[in-house]
Amino acid sequence: METLSNNTAEERPRTRRFRISSIEILCAVLLVAVLGQSKLQDLFDVPALRTGSTVFVAVCVQALPFLVLGVLISGAIAAFVPARALERVLPKKASAAVGVAGLAGVALPGCECASVPVARRLIGQGVAPAAALTFLLAAPAVNPVVLVATAVAFPGRPEMVFGRFAGSLATAMVMGWIWARWGKLSWITERALRRLPDVQPGQQWRVFAETARTDLVEAGGFLVLGALISASLNVLVPAKWFEVLSGQVIVGVVVMAVLAVVLALCSEADAFVAASLTAVPLLPKLVFLVVGPAIDVKLFALQTGTFGRSFAARFAPVTFVVAIACGTIAGVIFLGGVR
Repeated sequence: METLSNNTAEERPRTRRFRISSIEILCAVLLVAVLGQSKLQDLFDVPALRTGSTVFVAVCVQALPFLVLGVLISGAIAAFVPARALERVLPKKASAAVGVAGLAGVALPGCECASVPVARRLIGQGVAPAAALTFLLAAPAVNPVVLVATAVAFPGRPEMVFGRFAGSLATAMVMGWIWARWGKLSWITERALRRLPDVQPGQQWRVFAETARTDLVEAGGFLVLGALISASLNVLVPAKWFEVLSGQVIVGVVVMAVLAVVLALCSEADAFVAASLTAVPLLPKLVFLVVGPAIDVKLFALQTGTFGRSFAARFAPVTFVVAIACGTIAGVIFLGGVR
């Protein structure tokens, strides 16, 4: 019996089936693309497809550098910032920690793609989820780079800069307080809540590299998915629709808020797009600038991949409503009314 078992064990490797992995599929796709390059060019030489591919590449190119920045910061927090240090800096009370986290967003120049892995790492280091989520919403909207870009896009309109700062900071802090009051940890996937152990001396750089690599692989796939959705919807939204919004402020607010979600622009570039829509009143433009960094299709995809579908399905719709309300109120205050 022992001899038979040994023979069977020796025969198993020879009878194992060959499995096609993602590497083989990628090589096959690249080979087909190279061999059929001319035919593929003729097949995809359609204006709508060219526009969609341009938007897809633009979203990825805009967001990828900041996503890399985010995962590098995420790795640095995991490797070099002890949990005890963060606990000493942030107030114990969740409502006070939300305020500190909102103001801390001023210090990180980056877009929403960078803030997602950082927020996840803060939670892993023991920071209260309410404070981490406040930072997630504040960092891409109230940092100096975004505010300067807004000032350049709207010359002679400092009220747009102040309105954007106030509306975005209010959105982040209100969402933080809402989470502190009604949020449940069971909505966040277990891997995002997992407390990280203290890094042993001499292992910091290894932990830094491994954490950054893991976060980049996880977030990068959802960034591509969000960019693909954004590109598809960009093709389906006719440009002539904007002409109808010139005399419909309330409709304009809703349409521009939805458009901010669909276009998924980087927060450093969205002000120039809003300024180019000359037929749209200032209030809908301000709502566009407040909603975009708070929630869009690529950010929803990143939140789903990082914190889980249960979290994103609850957090994103509430953020959308709060951002519209805060942006509208900021517009009424800083723009002197509905205009």
